[in-house]
Amino acid sequence: MLKTKFEYINREISWLQFNARVLQEARDENVPLLERLRFIGIFSNNLDEFFRVRYATVQRIINAGKSGKKALYGMEARQLLEQITSIVIEQQTESQKIIRDIQLKLEDRGIFIIKEHQVTAKQGEFIRDYFTKVVSPALMTFMLNDLERFPHLKDKAAYLAVKLKINEGDSDFDIKNETIFSLIEIPDSINRFVVLPKDENGKEYIIVLDDLIRYCMDQIFSIFNYNEASAHMIKITRDAALDIDNDFKKSFIEKISKSVHLRRDGDPVRFVYDKKIDKDTLLFLMEKMDIDDTDSIIPGGRYHNRRDYMNFPTLGHKELSYQPIKPLPVKGLDINGSIFKSIVKKDYLLYAPYQSFSYIIKFLREAAIDPKVEKIKITIYRLSSVSHIASSLINAAKNSKEVTVQIELQARFDEANNIEYAEALQEEGVKLIFGVPGLKVHCKTCLIERNEGGKIKRYGFISTGNFNESTAKVYTDYTLFTSNPEILKDLNKVFNFFEINYKVNRYKHLIVSPHYSRKKFLELIDVEIENKKQGKEAYIKLKVNSLTDYAMIDKLYEASNAGVKIDLIIRGMCCLIPGKKGMSENITAISVVDKFLEHPRVYIFGNAGDPKIFISSSDWMRRNLDRRVEVSCPVFDEEIKQQLIDTFDICWTDNVKARILNEKQDNMYVKNDKPKNRSQVTLYNYFKNRLN
Repeated sequence: MLKTKFEYINREISWLQFNARVLQEARDENVPLLERLRFIGIFSNNLDEFFRVRYATVQRIINAGKSGKKALYGMEARQLLEQITSIVIEQQTESQKIIRDIQLKLEDRGIFIIKEHQVTAKQGEFIRDYFTKVVSPALMTFMLNDLERFPHLKDKAAYLAVKLKINEGDSDFDIKNETIFSLIEIPDSINRFVVLPKDENGKEYIIVLDDLIRYCMDQIFSIFNYNEASAHMIKITRDAALDIDNDFKKSFIEKISKSVHLRRDGDPVRFVYDKKIDKDTLLFLMEKMDIDDTDSIIPGGRYHNRRDYMNFPTLGHKELSYQPIKPLPVKGLDINGSIFKSIVKKDYLLYAPYQSFSYIIKFLREAAIDPKVEKIKITIYRLSSVSHIASSLINAAKNSKEVTVQIELQARFDEANNIEYAEALQEEGVKLIFGVPGLKVHCKTCLIERNEGGKIKRYGFISTGNFNESTAKVYTDYTLFTSNPEILKDLNKVFNFFEINYKVNRYKHLIVSPHYSRKKFLELIDVEIENKKQGKEAYIKLKVNSLTDYAMIDKLYEASNAGVKIDLIIRGMCCLIPGKKGMSENITAISVVDKFLEHPRVYIFGNAGDPKIFISSSDWMRRNLDRRVEVSCPVFDEEIKQQLIDTFDICWTDNVKARILNEKQDNMYVKNDKPKNRSQVTLYNYFKNRLN
């Protein structure tokens, strides 16, 4: 019998299809209008990051003179870039149609987003005053004609490309050309959406900052005698890779700081322009910026940087947004009492944002003032801009606790924030560890040592998500509070590895990357295959952000061919092709995109009727398995195991916001005759009912 040739979906194309699911939320008329705009912002922000990271990686392969065929899932690198560009243009065209539809519906509600030529005289007075007092002092305007060196354009910034037609006989200046070209940088320090006074009928008006600047062009260029002016938006996206030098004289913080600073000079990987821009303006810019047809040049609409829609003003219209939920308490875990006294008796599971993230802060606050607490160890990947986690750790250090923080300075796009916190923590006497050479530390763990009657008792928590109060409001994540000595003994070994990383520890319960995760998960799948052969109960249920690792996918294909039923909930990239006869016919996969971002990683293995369940910081991607420190934690408490099974099943049976993942990648919604189950609503009610 010939072995089936396994097939895969290209990683980058799969990612774009995930972003298409975000765009679906913006299109969905059942989503509140301002939330639809928010999803446009998320879609745009995602796309920026995609070009800065994934697209840039493929382009580097081309620039290095490699075809990249093997690395790019059977597709030549240049062919892949062409396909990406085609998909992106199509998606951006769709996004512009969606925005126009949203604007029309807002107008039906008496809310108008106006352009500069729609401004009334009364609004004009307000705009000019606002421009003079707020906008003009923040503007950067570059006169391009006579500049020897083209100005550096910032990554993620948007610019108005201005063309002025000068009147003949301008006597004030020695104008060598009839046309002057200029760039105006849209200031990011000012809200992109300016709310104008209501009219006498109570109608509400908003003008985009770009159009406000267009309206005031005569003020900006008042020194020139021109008869015609046009302004069209452009934007570039730069390669976001960090180039870390090997100067041993510099501290790691210094190296990362320098690399983050140098990122601003990264090579351009995308040039987006208003498709209505004058041809001579576009050619002038491309020549000056040394951009040619081999670069990713994408015609777009009138506005760029649509990520700003995430902060579109609500204008007091609560009905146009999702109503915030009140985070629930964790049954049995008293937020007003001692967390230590509770978890010494049993483990507790927190599922944010359905349940309150404040338990984590409360735990650290309690540890900071508890006289019996001697040591606190924690891993930090991303922190909120104003972090109660960090202040709790500083509080503990000031109370003479031995506080050790493993902070990941290379957390993508949070490097600067983490450097700032690292320096603040260090100043307060917190011991910092900057990871393991060649590995990112991505696990989310905390270990606390308490002296109880002369003996050290350990407490801690292990999470699937970052200890970030801001994202905890919109990211779904599990956190396990435990005093289990076996688990925490393993966790202490993880922290020892950060400091003595030439020694590979052995772990009894935790599954730790990069040394054991791949091997252990392959073994767990093999157990399911063997159980199926023996006629025992065998299944696998996985909920992850991404599934892209070939070896893990191949093993799931093997399990499927052995008859093991496999259910996958994958928010983002999925290179596995589900439901293909002879390869993956026993695999079904869905993706849920809704109000909250699905972020937890959960692994459930049938194990002949005695399920083995893990929560994890790790996706099944090569980087998570082989190039990062990740922790997957087993769940032993039967009540919590049932919660994890229940919450997985609630998500699995979603027939409102779930999409089917298949070879066509058409993102069709799950439709059936069962009662409507919008899983994120059902999950909140599930935990609410548990309190009764």
